[in-house]
Amino acid sequence: MEGGKHLKRLPAFFDYQVKFMQTFTLPCGLRVVCAPGQTNVVYLGIAVDAGTRHELPSESGMAHFTEHMSFKGTQRRSARQVLSAMESVGGELNAFTGKEETVYYCTCLEQHVSRAIDLLLDIALDSTYPQEEMNREVEVVVDEIESYLDQPAEMIYDEFESLMFPNYPLGRNILGDAETLRTFRTADMQRFTHRLYHPDNMVLYVLGNVEPEKVVRTIQNSRMLQHQGAIVVAEQKFKIQNDAQGPSQAPFKDILPIKGELEGVFTRQKGTHQAHVVIGAQAFGANDPRHLHMYFLSNMLGGPAMSSRLNLALRERNGLVYTVESNCTAYTDTGVWSVYYGCDVADRARCRRLVIRELERLTERPMPQRTLDAARRQLKGQIGISYDNFENVAIGMAKRFLHYGRTLSQQQFFEQLDAITAEDLLTTAQTVFAPDRLLTLEYV
Repeated sequence: MEGGKHLKRLPAFFDYQVKFMQTFTLPCGLRVVCAPGQTNVVYLGIAVDAGTRHELPSESGMAHFTEHMSFKGTQRRSARQVLSAMESVGGELNAFTGKEETVYYCTCLEQHVSRAIDLLLDIALDSTYPQEEMNREVEVVVDEIESYLDQPAEMIYDEFESLMFPNYPLGRNILGDAETLRTFRTADMQRFTHRLYHPDNMVLYVLGNVEPEKVVRTIQNSRMLQHQGAIVVAEQKFKIQNDAQGPSQAPFKDILPIKGELEGVFTRQKGTHQAHVVIGAQAFGANDPRHLHMYFLSNMLGGPAMSSRLNLALRERNGLVYTVESNCTAYTDTGVWSVYYGCDVADRARCRRLVIRELERLTERPMPQRTLDAARRQLKGQIGISYDNFENVAIGMAKRFLHYGRTLSQQQFFEQLDAITAEDLLTTAQTVFAPDRLLTLEYV
């Protein structure tokens, strides 16, 4: 299981082959999303609206631990049978936990889709969470935590979000801590899953050359859902009930600036060979149109291209870093933008000045139209190429339906990109990159 690691994913704006997509709703509330594929490989899974931010204070780490324990046996299958169900036919079964969801996903050939659907429904709705297995698996998760603590480039992102959202579960580490995890019992996990692991809090998705009717029949014949009766087909927008604790959907301007030591700079003594640094700020949720502006700016600053502004400033011109990147994460009601780089401890102040200077350039005046058009063309190309990763496309499709219940075609998305003006980007940059909103976390 992937645990707390985040899959690289497409932005939360549009869906693959949206005009051919079909959606279904069962009487129990389970939403089903089907989209055509391009090969005989099928990507499918179940996305559950149960992540770190849905945990109670006493449940820190429960969402991720539940993901692990869902592989440890159901009413019909032993742990070994769960693991071998797809592997025995050459398929794959895996899962990951995020701040707002847990996703169980399969990859298989077309002829094994029914097997995969039956397995996914079984582990999502009928797992038993035996205490004996919990006692063993908790040590696996503790080992995962210890491994994670040895990776400062990963750990710094989570601590940065804990500083950004200090009073909310959204700021919690996905993995939890060993002391709390060892207190969990079967009854605790059953209470957690009873609260969150039910059909109307899930999306079952399929991307592949499988007839939607076959998918529906397979679910309808599932032991888990037979009692729910006939499938109700719906082409509608779903109103998602989200009981997450966290920042409200208040306007961005109402989120207070965060200030730390030394005018927003937090330094942690980690004894690492190089300094690891994150600079960032609160940004926008996926429902806010300014999130697209922020995603655009972030890609210009430190996207995958070697010609990104920060890569040119820190690496190519000055030879100060090996890696520098800018990231923009949108949750349902808020977001985080950040820049990460690793450098020599003695160079971190210089690197920070260079980063701040690049941010200032974006806040001083509207960028020339030629620069804007070039950045837009580059982003469109990156999005198009990213669609070769069908697994990530499928997971992104499911997450968007889970949280937002809507689709947006690639053409519509590109039209939104085309509508962005230099003034839009200037206003967004001036808002997010304002000095009193910037937070810096250093590991040295």
